[in-house]
Amino acid sequence: MRTEAAALRRAVLAGGHDPADAVLHTGAGRSRSERAAGWAVVQDAGALAVAGIGGGLDAALNPGDVVVATEVRADPSVAEPRPATITLPAAAMVASALRRQGLTVRTGPVVSTERLAHGPTRDRLAATGALTVDLESAWLLGGSAGPAGRPAACVRVVADTGALFQPGTLSQMRTALATLPAVAAGLHEWAAATTVRRVVLAAPRSFCAGVERAILVVERALELHGPPVYVRKQIVHNTHVVADLSARGAVFVDDVEDIPQGAVAVFSAHGVSPTVRSAAAARELSTIDATCPLVTKVHAEARRFSDHGDTILLIGHAGHEETDGVVGEAPGRIRLVQDVRDAEQVRVDDPRRVSYLVQTTLAVDDVTDILTVLRDRFPDLAAPPSDDICYATTNRQRAVHEVAAACDTMIVVGSANSSNSRRLVEVAERAGTPARLVDGAAGIDLRWLAGARTVGVSAGASAPPALVDEVVGALSGLGARTVEEHTAVREDVRFMLPKEVRL
Repeated sequence: MRTEAAALRRAVLAGGHDPADAVLHTGAGRSRSERAAGWAVVQDAGALAVAGIGGGLDAALNPGDVVVATEVRADPSVAEPRPATITLPAAAMVASALRRQGLTVRTGPVVSTERLAHGPTRDRLAATGALTVDLESAWLLGGSAGPAGRPAACVRVVADTGALFQPGTLSQMRTALATLPAVAAGLHEWAAATTVRRVVLAAPRSFCAGVERAILVVERALELHGPPVYVRKQIVHNTHVVADLSARGAVFVDDVEDIPQGAVAVFSAHGVSPTVRSAAAARELSTIDATCPLVTKVHAEARRFSDHGDTILLIGHAGHEETDGVVGEAPGRIRLVQDVRDAEQVRVDDPRRVSYLVQTTLAVDDVTDILTVLRDRFPDLAAPPSDDICYATTNRQRAVHEVAAACDTMIVVGSANSSNSRRLVEVAERAGTPARLVDGAAGIDLRWLAGARTVGVSAGASAPPALVDEVVGALSGLGARTVEEHTAVREDVRFMLPKEVRL
């Protein structure tokens, strides 16, 4: 309607753009929408967003709430030719942009029909799972509206949750119209990011052998013992993995004192101290150790160096479960070194009896800088027999370093508490490429991608591969035409499961 177009134009003008070029009034209904889809200016547009008001189909929606379409489809009862369903993979990012405008946003299907929907028709459309109904979107986006695969978006502000556009809904319509300027502001961010044309995937990425093993341990424990199975700390540092296992019956706790006497308990991939093992034994817990074998190796080295009488300099981050576990092997002999400044100031009992260990998920360059200082201060510094930084951490950092040079920006998939994921961001930034850590596509801020043509994507060793697929799909919704994979090294490492869960 003209009132919708006017509300959008005001926001476009306030943003310093020409509203005549940016906002087109199509008119309501199928015939007007099909005619508008054939306009030359629409055909030539590099990206197309459909915005306006609509009728809510979900009882949880209120007037003024915003629905960003994940797909747009036509009411199955409409006359032929019926436009194909249009999938809009950038919906999660558009929704995030609109939430930053202070709007209440949902994502889901939008359905278009030829007539105002009320009564049984509205109930029928609601039963399809669609969140809102309108009279235009399917014909504007599903018709001959320009080149296939170009960036597209659909945003509808809920005007009412009953009969569409009835006289009693005038106040709700005013509420919806007042929301449209904020919608336009969010769509500005989307439009600026529709420059993406190429995605480069860093390989290897995502799950490593230790993470796969740890997750499988919990899955097997649930299969063998049934829920609940208790897990001390997060099995791996990823919110999606923890949520999935929680839904299946895993219960995550902070310490063994939170686990019922005699219950089945799993130690996380990051390892535990001897004190934790003793506390578990005192509670008669049936324990299964999912500690990554490479972390177990560091624990063994800590015991060996301690038995030799060394002061052990552990290069790692305070508060991380892995470092807490290693420190627990010899608390009186281990000094934590977090950075170069700590390396310059750390004190030892005997400079001739000093060794070092490294948290397995650190950045190789950071460790090199710290070791340079430590070796200068302690010429007799003893090293572990092999590198403590795990193969997966090293390989993923190498891949990101190589990919970052060819990209305008990097997206790293991983949770905020994942050390190895955060290190990948640092590696990319050290290579001169802006990088961001996200838990999934919804975490991508479109402003990061403004003007970018090539985007690199990687994932920490604890991030599920499906999240990478989700991010790549979202970037395709911004116009990415090609997806390339850059393989720095191939991995074929596998770890045996603990005997308690072998089938």
